[in-house]
Formats: sequence, structure tokens, C-alpha cells
Amino acid sequence: MDLQRKLAILADAAKYDASCASSGSKPRDSVGGRGIGSTEGAGICHSYAPDGRCISLLKVLLTNYCLYDCLYCVNRVTSNVPRARFTVDEVVQLTLDFYRRNCIEGLFLSSGIVRSADHTMAEVVEVARVLREEHDFRGYIHLKTIPEASPELLALAGRYADRLSINIELPTAESLAQLAPEKDGRAIRRSMARLRVHIDDAREAAAPPPAVVSLAGLRPKRAAPPVFAPAGQSTQMIVGADATDDRAILVTSATLYGAYRLRRVYYSAFSPIPDASLALPSQAPPLVREHRLYQADWLMRFYGFAHDEIVPAGQGMLALDMDPKLAWALAHRERFPVDLNRAPREMLLRVPGLGVKTVEKLLAARRSRLVRADDLRRLRVPLKNVMPFVVLPDHHPGALLEAQDLAARLRPAPQQASLFDAEAVV
Repeated sequence: MDLQRKLAILADAAKYDASCASSGSKPRDSVGGRGIGSTEGAGICHSYAPDGRCISLLKVLLTNYCLYDCLYCVNRVTSNVPRARFTVDEVVQLTLDFYRRNCIEGLFLSSGIVRSADHTMAEVVEVARVLREEHDFRGYIHLKTIPEASPELLALAGRYADRLSINIELPTAESLAQLAPEKDGRAIRRSMARLRVHIDDAREAAAPPPAVVSLAGLRPKRAAPPVFAPAGQSTQMIVGADATDDRAILVTSATLYGAYRLRRVYYSAFSPIPDASLALPSQAPPLVREHRLYQADWLMRFYGFAHDEIVPAGQGMLALDMDPKLAWALAHRERFPVDLNRAPREMLLRVPGLGVKTVEKLLAARRSRLVRADDLRRLRVPLKNVMPFVVLPDHHPGALLEAQDLAARLRPAPQQASLFDAEAVV
């Protein structure tokens, strides 16, 4: 099989993996004439995912052969799909060639499991090692690691990769046992814990050392601290392949953030696959459900919300017709209206329509003067969502906050479905 055909198969097989962000890494470049590549820069990628995301990484599988038979995976051992396999040198040369042609800024490499977890992980690590040590590649590298692989291989992967990720696959242990019985949930979490220890150790070693008294005219030199996955670790879970509700999904995410300090949890809407098992749903969940989970995840990470606030007990699913922050505000009207000139930052972040950057600008502005409605207009906040929940010197919501039809007023207007939308086909 020629290289172009392999690339077509293995790049397409990698499209189901959403966790390929390239943020948060250690800055590196080749400005001084040494090495090739950089972890910074924009505008060097020219491919777009169907949902509009810019793809700036060469995102491929080492192989789509796999010993496992996970029911939701198109690359499972019993799947009837074309198979291909790269050699280590082929992935290295593809990465360098694409970079030199200004098509990518790095590599996202995953793989099906062939022979054994250790054999596959060793080849994945070897790709990163050759790029770093033999070609002095300084671009971004994200490796998808295999939890069943040996701790030594996982530790070696962190030396060369900017980010490591281990897919948790499904939100609950029960779902994993049902749909992926060969996967070990305890092994996944054990490997995540090991990565956290390595990442924490590397960050401690990189912390500024205490002042050292030295001889006059001499500056003490410190050995370069060991680097281990400077962009941290992430994971991905499939949404809609089982009956798990959004509340349970957010509980799992909150646990992962707290226990393993993950940079991101990615949510991937289940996509029906050919020759699917009867244990799987026949249709994909609405894509807006994935979007709402990302919004809820953002509220937990940056807005100070607890997972059980976003989806209260007794309400298992997020509302699809409005964002979770607006839904929370409508359910807790007793907390509003908020005085934008007096309220603490924590409460400002809970006002629908106010983002983190906007709140920082408001806090800075009100140190010197009163914030008024015109200031919000200049900040281009969505006034329709904000004004019912805030008090300003020249604005008070009055009875609007208690209006029975407030939710209907703030709910986005319905859009006419296209004749060619997949969900419109009966």
C-alpha cells in the first residue's frame, strides 16, 4: 500500500478523536538556527473539521488494526474497514514534510493496539523520540497513551510529548464493562494517577530555586529541570453511546479534574458506525448535547460552578434549548438582580451573558467610576440576556425578572431545519 493511501485511511480513522488541542505547551522555536518547528504561531493550518474547528496538527493513527473489540469503535477487531499501518519512519517523514510545507504545527498520534499494549506504545514513543532527538523537532507533539502499557513507557512518553492523554472512553464503569469489556477502568485511572505524579514532580523541579550566595563575580548555574508533558494530560469520553445522563457525566468530569488535575475533558458525541452492535443506539445524539456539556464543563473550570449546581438532583439532563448558565439563573431568580457596581467577582461570573474577560473589565472600570448601561453596550455584551439580571445606576429590571415568560423571551429563536439536515430525514 502506498503512503498516500495509508494516510487517507489512517487520517480518516483518527477523526473520531476530539482531544487534539495544542494549547498550554512550553514555548519552543528554531529562531536561532537550531532544530525545526515551533510550538507557537497561527495561520499555518489549512484543514477544517465539519464543525468548523481548524485542524493544525497532523492527526493520524499509527495503525487502525486493533486487538480489542470495543463495540462503539469503528476500528474494533471485528469491524469490516480497510486496514493500514505506518512504520515509525513514515510517520516521522510525514510530520517533517507537512511542517516544511507550512501545513501543520505539530503531531497528534494515536494507535490501535497490535501485538500488545507495550509493543504499540513503544512504537508511538519511538516516533516522538526520533522527531525530538534525531531531527531536533520543536513543534507540538500530543501522544495518545495506552493505559495497559508499562509505567516505564508512559514515563518515557512524557519526556518527548507536550501533552499526553488517556481516554476514559465512557462516563461510568458499568458502561465500560458493557461496551468495552477488554478495557480496564482501574488501569485507566491508575495510569492517569502516574502521569499526574510525573507532571507534578516536573513542575516542582522547574520552580524557581531559593537564592544562593556565591563567590563575587560568579553566577550560579542550575541544571535544566526535567521536562514531562508540559501541556499536561487530557482525556475523552463518548457521549450518547449509553444511557448515562448529563449529571453523571459531569460528576465523572469533576472527579477527573479534582483527582488527576486534567487540562481538559473532551466530549465526543457518539457516531453510528457500520455493522454496529444492537447494544448501541441506532442514531447519534443531538450535537447540541455535546455543545451543552462543553459549556457546563467551562462553568466548572472557569466560573466557579459545582457540578451539582449545573444539573440539580432530579434533573438528569441539561436543557438543549438554552445554555446551562442561563438555565441556572432562571432557576435561581432569588439570587438576582446583581448590582454590577457592588457585587463580588464570584457573583458577576454567574450573570448570564458576562464572560470572564468582561467581568475583569467591569471590575477594573468600577474602581474609578460607576458602571452604566452604556458601558455594557461598548463591551458588546448580549444585553438581552444580561439586563434582566443586573442593576445599574440607570437601569433596574423591575418586574421583568419575575415575569412568567422570561424564559421564553430569552430562549433562542427556533431555526428552520434544512431539507438536507441529517436530523430532518424521516
